[in-house]
Amino acid sequence: MTALTLSTAGAATLRADAVVVGVAKGAKGPVIAPGAEAVDTAFDGKLASVLDTLGASGAEGEAIKLPSPAGLKAPVVLAVGLGAAPEKGEAYGAEALRRAAGTAARTLSGAKKAAFALPIGSPEDAAAVAEGALLGAYAFTAYQSGDSAKGPLAEVALLGAKPRDKAYKAVAERAVALAEEINRARDLINTPPNDLTPEAFAAVASAAGKEHGIKVQILDEKALVKGGFGGILGVGQGSANPPRLVKLSYTHGKNAKHLALVGKGITYDSGGISLKPAGHNETMKCDMSGAAAVFAAVVAAARLGLPVNVTGWLALAENMPSGSATRPGDVLRMYSGKTVEVLNTDAEGRLVLGDALWKASEEKPDAIVDVATLTGAMVLALGNRTFGVMANDDAFRTAVHETAEEVGEQSWPMPLPAELRKGMDSPTADIANMGERMGSGLVAGLFLQEFVGEGITWAHLDIAGPAFHEGAPYGYTPKGGTGSSVRTLVRLAERMGEGDLG
Repeated sequence: MTALTLSTAGAATLRADAVVVGVAKGAKGPVIAPGAEAVDTAFDGKLASVLDTLGASGAEGEAIKLPSPAGLKAPVVLAVGLGAAPEKGEAYGAEALRRAAGTAARTLSGAKKAAFALPIGSPEDAAAVAEGALLGAYAFTAYQSGDSAKGPLAEVALLGAKPRDKAYKAVAERAVALAEEINRARDLINTPPNDLTPEAFAAVASAAGKEHGIKVQILDEKALVKGGFGGILGVGQGSANPPRLVKLSYTHGKNAKHLALVGKGITYDSGGISLKPAGHNETMKCDMSGAAAVFAAVVAAARLGLPVNVTGWLALAENMPSGSATRPGDVLRMYSGKTVEVLNTDAEGRLVLGDALWKASEEKPDAIVDVATLTGAMVLALGNRTFGVMANDDAFRTAVHETAEEVGEQSWPMPLPAELRKGMDSPTADIANMGERMGSGLVAGLFLQEFVGEGITWAHLDIAGPAFHEGAPYGYTPKGGTGSSVRTLVRLAERMGEGDLG
């Protein structure tokens, strides 16, 4: 993991492999952002002109390396784009700082140390730069050998932050804990499914629980049978790797609010008997991204000592076709006692979540949030960078959406139209796992709502789009697993602990 330090040194005097400066789009060309004054002085006040000559505009995602002139200890200057320059008297937005810092960290992969001289005028600015740099520095190299493994930037030195100021120290510690857990979630998502089975995922959770004082309970296949978890068992019964239901409990105190998080953890999704077509299987190791996000959020809450009780439920199974697999037309009896006619075995996420939601509801938490790579329909509706938010309470749905926006994650509130429920009526069982094709992302949300306990506030995050990024990296977002929704979940827990939610 990349180290983070708060430095009082100047941009010209700190010894590092590179010094990072910000450049924004101005009305008449590139504008050098605050924090880079000493670097600009070393260029005789002509850094903006040099960058303009090289074709820089200050647009988001730009990264231009320059050899340092005399007067700078670092041999390289890296100018990164911040997007449009703010109006006079206004500060740069947190997300612009995150993305610029992430771009810089990615560009400097393999370097030992970089000095970040981006605009930091407050602890909030420092938090954004720290988060972006630590997330942008991520590299998944566990399966690479020899010279092919290029490690991440080893150290980020934040210039302009105040190492003796409690507020700056607090945001730095939070950024480190949050980034480390998001990157752990990314590692899990990127791990090949032959190594990350339900049992292996449960073992990772158990080890983290021991490390961070989190109580972990693991229900294996025998316990699931005894408990009547027909949804999880039905999905996992076609695989040689049996399912697991993992409960992680971070307890702050008896009188604290209780937030329950439920994550879909399909460690590989072939579609089962309703086999996915060719070209749709290669990235299905990412179908446990919801469980990875929940796991990361609970550990982060524990590390940060949040004044709230957080319970995480990881519904882990591998969805495979075999002679023992659930067939289209089979009926499963869920943990709640409700029966489900399985019309499509590739609509399996809602089955494992249904069991976990009902189990979570038994504890009567103040709110439940489930997270899942649930439907391709949500990707069609919102694209690859935005997750959908559904809820049984309009105010809570708004709060979740606003929280995501606050931390820099793209989301959009979606409805749960009551008229779509009829499409899941079954002549054989209480409900079918499929309904109308149009609006099928919303149908999935309506199915999940059936397994939320009465009177419990609930939200559903469908992260099918942003959970796994197949294109070129951008900002602080890598290729592969992204850790989508972890920041939103942690901030929701913080807000609940602050009395601002629920």
